Amino acid sequence: MPVRLIIDALDFARNAGAHHGKIALSELDRLQGYLTSGSGELQYAITGALDINARPLLKIAVQGSINLCCQRCLGEYGYALDLRAYLLLAQNENELSRLDEDESVECVLATPDMDVVALIEDEIILSLPLSPRHGESECSIKQDSKDTAGERSLFAALAALKSLH
Repeated sequence: MPVRLIIDALDFARNAGAHHGKIALSELDRLQGYLTSGSGELQYAITGALDINARPLLKIAVQGSINLCCQRCLGEYGYALDLRAYLLLAQNENELSRLDEDESVECVLATPDMDVVALIEDEIILSLPLSPRHGESECSIKQDSKDTAGERSLFAALAALKSLH
């Protein structure tokens, strides 16, 4: 089991804590369902700070390359991950509810035992495209809607089947 980085989120933010490193994709269990390959690693940095209103926040940056499944051809799709997230830290459930009403900010509940890797994994999953796919010219599926010489279109084949019954 890999060692997890656990922080006291409020203390980390108030003291301008900083940590950076690499995470093997194989350590991100929940992300595996989105990937075609679990090999490789991502670079990350997490920094604590106070915003202009003196509210504690965490800055998260993640870079690397992951392989997703193209939803057009079902082939491997290399996705360059360059994530930047700013998360306000709520000190309790009431503050979290109040901050969640403002859709312009992202907020999480600060805990004294916050798992940084799990937080990073959450942010990666939230940043993934809903329908990852290659560009049309890059996909392995040929999208030819015209009849070519000697070939019948799919609609002509369906019409022929229909006339048999």
